[in-house]
Amino acid sequence: MSDDDFDGYSFAITAAVGEGVWDVRSFDDPFENPQTSAKAVRQLRAEGAAFAMLCVDDDYFVVVRPVPGGARWFISDATMAVDDDFAAGVLEEAGCEIPDIDPQDLDDVDGYADGDFDIFADLGVSEDQLAAYVDNDEDYPSDMLLRIAGELGFGDELEEEINS
Repeated sequence: MSDDDFDGYSFAITAAVGEGVWDVRSFDDPFENPQTSAKAVRQLRAEGAAFAMLCVDDDYFVVVRPVPGGARWFISDATMAVDDDFAAGVLEEAGCEIPDIDPQDLDDVDGYADGDFDIFADLGVSEDQLAAYVDNDEDYPSDMLLRIAGELGFGDELEEEINS
């Protein structure tokens, strides 16, 4: 299948760890308001680390991790915010600038990640590791999320959840 035939692959999951065991669940997210995913994580009332991973049409992914007084945000391709309202909302939540790119020039611009690169540092995925996963042009965003989840210790659970 060529890239032109690829319709995209979307999913939204929450992941929470308690007593060394990951709980991974799908949730409905229309990818309209970034606060929907933050709310889904807050409703978990997890004692350990908890966050949402969203894959939007396999064009980009978002991670949101609520913290006291707000949330930490990461987006794998900030250039998507130029013509995607959901991505623009994520950058706004993250306190990042929307790229000043003409929408007609997007195909000629290399995408770049933005937001909190240390979002998983306390869980063992450093800023450098996250940047390396996102900079891999060979992988779709869903593949990047599976690699990150594998590094965090719930790759099999994520794969099972998104394929069910």
